[in-house]
Amino acid sequence: MRGKTKTILVLVLISWLAFTLGKVVAQGELERKLETYLQVLDIVKNDYVEKNLDDQKLVYGSIRGLLDALDDPYTRFMEPKAYKEMKIRMSGTYSGIGIYIGIRDKQLVVISPIEGTPAKKAGLQAGDYILKIDERSTKDMALEEAVSLIRGPQGSKVKLSILRKGWKDPKDFEITRAKITIKSVEAKRLNHNLAYIKLNTFENLSAAQEFEKALRQFRDADGLIIDVRGNGGGLLENAIEIGSMFIRQGIIVQTIDREGQREQIPSRGRVLWTKPVVMLINESSASASEILAGALRDNNIATLVGAHTFGKASVQNVRQLNDGSALLITIAKYLTPNGEDINKRGISPEVEVLISTKEAEGEIIEIPSEEKDPQLKKAVEILKTKIQREGNIGS
Repeated sequence: MRGKTKTILVLVLISWLAFTLGKVVAQGELERKLETYLQVLDIVKNDYVEKNLDDQKLVYGSIRGLLDALDDPYTRFMEPKAYKEMKIRMSGTYSGIGIYIGIRDKQLVVISPIEGTPAKKAGLQAGDYILKIDERSTKDMALEEAVSLIRGPQGSKVKLSILRKGWKDPKDFEITRAKITIKSVEAKRLNHNLAYIKLNTFENLSAAQEFEKALRQFRDADGLIIDVRGNGGGLLENAIEIGSMFIRQGIIVQTIDREGQREQIPSRGRVLWTKPVVMLINESSASASEILAGALRDNNIATLVGAHTFGKASVQNVRQLNDGSALLITIAKYLTPNGEDINKRGISPEVEVLISTKEAEGEIIEIPSEEKDPQLKKAVEILKTKIQREGNIGS
């Protein structure tokens, strides 16, 4: 049994390390590097006080340990169940509380609660640190594990221990899980014949198609406001497709790989809108939201209004593994078309408008309309000015 276990794990670990090291390593050298690990495995399998160890658990734990050494919260391993849930989520529906989460300063943080979800109704805010999930500390917790713990059956409850800026002590939020259906796009016509499109997520496979449908709906509008506040990102492909609806010739985004090689991803030239644009961003705009913001700014399409963005500028690829699990691995980082590196820095708005939050008792100020939303109000003012420079504005 001992020999069989060692043989299998040598083969598995050779594949792991060859992949993560990213270079061809002589098998003899690799086996030498694995000797310490195999010694530990041998001792655990034969001397640990509990005899009936779960081999699958040991293997998955070893993978997570390997990935933890990369110190990259966005490179992570997903067990078959978690990977299946991720694919379901990309369809726009899942059971949970409705938040985007990430890692900041090695702590689990709320990127944004999704409008209309239990998380939003409970009062969770962007920037909240999640210290515990159902009394389990999130210190050194992998992002995918946190996601799995927060999700659960519809109607069940999850308790989050939250620390917010300005609070002396953390507070507990008990939230009932619900079916979460994310609308990629919400659109409406504002006064002065202005169009408003809110992009809630780039995660859904249909996000670009939904955006295009909304854009065509407002062909006769004089100007457009794109709102990616609270949008935690999603699929790079959606950002490229949407950017191509505005940029005829130009770069959407640049990527830089492990060898330092840059690739410029150009617009596909499917331009559907040539009128003035203003884009709303904030500290919860991340990943694909930042790609689109950088593309529209650097190509002189849109004026950015709001607050500094989150600063997630890494490109992940999903590799499905033989047992139905998957590896989500960072393969590159992205730069804006002008070459700006925004990783952990974010994008600054050209016109900064900060919104106050009501921090006591976990309440937040709702922003349902232009009158109560200073960022949207400023965006309308700027857009009207841009339109007036180009011609008449509707009433």
